[in-house]
Amino acid sequence: MKIIAKIYTDFPEKFGIPRQSGLIEELEGRIVFEKEYRNKDAVRGLEDFSHIWLLWEFSKAVRDGWSATVRPPLLGGNTRMGVFATRSPFRPNSIGLSCLKLKRIEYTEEDGPVIYVSGVDMMSGTPVYDIKPYLPYADCRPDATGGFTDELPKRELAVNMPEELLEKVSKDKREALLKVLATDPRPSYQNSPERLYGMSFAGYEVGFTVDKDILTVENIEIIESNID
Repeated sequence: MKIIAKIYTDFPEKFGIPRQSGLIEELEGRIVFEKEYRNKDAVRGLEDFSHIWLLWEFSKAVRDGWSATVRPPLLGGNTRMGVFATRSPFRPNSIGLSCLKLKRIEYTEEDGPVIYVSGVDMMSGTPVYDIKPYLPYADCRPDATGGFTDELPKRELAVNMPEELLEKVSKDKREALLKVLATDPRPSYQNSPERLYGMSFAGYEVGFTVDKDILTVENIEIIESNID
């Protein structure tokens, strides 16, 4: 398969990325085609759809070999499930699937058509294999069940961020950052209240601790971003 594009987001590293697409609408990204595919005719009509499917590569999770079972973080990292019953990145083929909201398509002289999306769950620079329109009449299944995920508690942290730290973050990134933190970026098996976690987001390094259901932001520093 050929890489047709790359998506650029606010996440230069894996830590902190939402576990599924569409969970945080404020997280935006832009899809830039590879030179061979920078043809406006290739996206003709796409702007009429509200959402798209993205097929992409878990580029930082490529392995030799595979395991029939994995430990989903949502189950605490101790329970094994069949790899095909999960969305784990560690698969025979490291392919991801995301449903994203299509915000707009901009046509540029240098990059051709650039697709802007929201609800992203990918690291910046992630290779994209295909783009398909989301079809409500075929893709929406109101009676669908979610297997073992239906039994998981819906947990959200209260975020305590001092005003002086929040002001360090650009206004257009604040809401997205707060929502990312509220979803608890930590692996489920890490729960030490003394541990200081660090997350890179939108050109900032965010340090935080978590005690029970309260996440406290301890520091925010501007970093040299590698986000394109």
